[in-house]
This record gives sequence, C-alpha cells and structure tokens, in this order.
Amino acid sequence: MDITITTPALLFPAISVLFLAYANRYLAIAQRIRELHIVFNETQSTVARKQVESLRIRVRLIIFMQLLAVIGIIGSVITIGLIFIALNHIAIYLFLISMSMIILSLLVCMWELLISTKALNIELSDMEKY
Repeated sequence: MDITITTPALLFPAISVLFLAYANRYLAIAQRIRELHIVFNETQSTVARKQVESLRIRVRLIIFMQLLAVIGIIGSVITIGLIFIALNHIAIYLFLISMSMIILSLLVCMWELLISTKALNIELSDMEKY
C-alpha cells in the first residue's frame, strides 16, 4: 500500500470540528457543574448529588477523548514527516495507530453521550414525582 502526504493531511479539516465539539461539551458540563453546585449547597438534593457524580465521570471522559484525539493528530503529523523523509513503511503503521487513537476518541465520545442520556433521565425522574 502506498501512502502519500495527502492521506494523513485529509484529517486536518476534521480536527477543528472535532475539538470544537469536544470543547463545547466540556464548557456545557462546566457550566452545569457550577449551577448544580449552587443548587446542592442550597437544597442538599439527592438528584443534584447524582448529577454531580455523573458530571464528574463525563468530565474525565471528555479529557480522555481529547487526549486520544491529540495523540492521533500528533501521530498523523509525524506520519507526514516520515513520508517526507521516505520512511513509508513506518509511516503506514504510525498512521494506522493514529487512526486507531481517533477512533477510540470517538468511541469514548459515544460512551460519554450514553452517560449524558442517563443524566437527563435522572433529571426527568425528579420531575415525574409531581
């Protein structure tokens, strides 16, 4: 299989979209944590406590998603350098590893999305009492 400089470079337009999405998720969760902190301090609500636990896990997952994506992107940049100095065999393997990191990042994103859905259900369960 031949790999050219354009192969890993195709990822670069997706990088900004990926990190924009991850950053938006992080900022939304940070805002929600601040809101819940105020609610919990005032009410000692068990729903707020469950939400905080969920948000703590989600923040960790988002950081992990970002780290995996960064590793994948750095690997792609190094791949371009390896192709440039004619080490195509190594470049192919590094590019496969880089793609695997980005795929893992997206899978962790799906996991975080499932946790987010559970958090919404916790919020809705509190409303169903009335």
